[in-house]
Amino acid sequence: MSTLAERAETASGYRAGRTLPLRVELVRQLKRRRTLVMGAVLAVLPFVLLIAFAVGGEPGGRNNQVTLMDTATASGANFAAVNLFVSAGFLLVIPVALFCGDTVASEAGWSSLRYLLAAPVPRARLLWSKLVVALGLSLAAMVLLPVVALVVGTAAYGWGPLQIPTGGVLDAGTAAQRLVVVVAYIFVSQLVTAGLAFWLSTKTDAPLGAVGGAVGLTIVGNVLDAVTALGDWRHFLPAHWQFAWADAVQPRPEWAGMIQGAAISVTYALVLFALAFRGFARKDIVS
Repeated sequence: MSTLAERAETASGYRAGRTLPLRVELVRQLKRRRTLVMGAVLAVLPFVLLIAFAVGGEPGGRNNQVTLMDTATASGANFAAVNLFVSAGFLLVIPVALFCGDTVASEAGWSSLRYLLAAPVPRARLLWSKLVVALGLSLAAMVLLPVVALVVGTAAYGWGPLQIPTGGVLDAGTAAQRLVVVVAYIFVSQLVTAGLAFWLSTKTDAPLGAVGGAVGLTIVGNVLDAVTALGDWRHFLPAHWQFAWADAVQPRPEWAGMIQGAAISVTYALVLFALAFRGFARKDIVS
């Protein structure tokens, strides 16, 4: 005797791959208030830093040491790089955790998850659609910040080369290309947070629990990386490599740290995504 799923698959016009199209899920997520608020926060940050520099004056080196922050007002490229520097450690973690941790848990919290599956949308298809859209929104958030910062910085400080704190400059065209590499690396390095949030989202009906759990575990990773007594064990922590992108904005970029950091991040993320799909496939959906 055939099962309901088998009958659904043989029903006229039914295609599992066409259920819950990405564009439908994307529109649903774009209309949500948390998406609009997160986008507004990231777009406003460059203006906040611009006002801070205008009020406090141009930054200057301390103890004869020049940092990236001290070059913020040198050009639009420098201003964009500083925005990434102050955001990569924590602020950019939040949209990733929010978009990936809220996506499934919110459906369960609204008691609409079982109705989506009864459409019938295959469980793997539902997770795939939600994961792709969540990662897409996370990437868009990371692109939005430097783009707005580059526009604001160029308007305020002019279009010019990126001044490197350690000495030397990168012409504007090369600097723009390097910033693209930086954004790509930051996105890859945040895949661990995305994996944690997505996995937790399939385990709980509370979106805040999934989002908060992912952010909390990310903070724990940063704390552990600060414990120098761990020695070489810190190399296995994704947090240890979160600022390896700084090697890309040098006259001669170094890729070793970024490659190792990306490899560790992708490895952890794939394991967490696999756990999410495996657990959700066997989960009893009651909400």
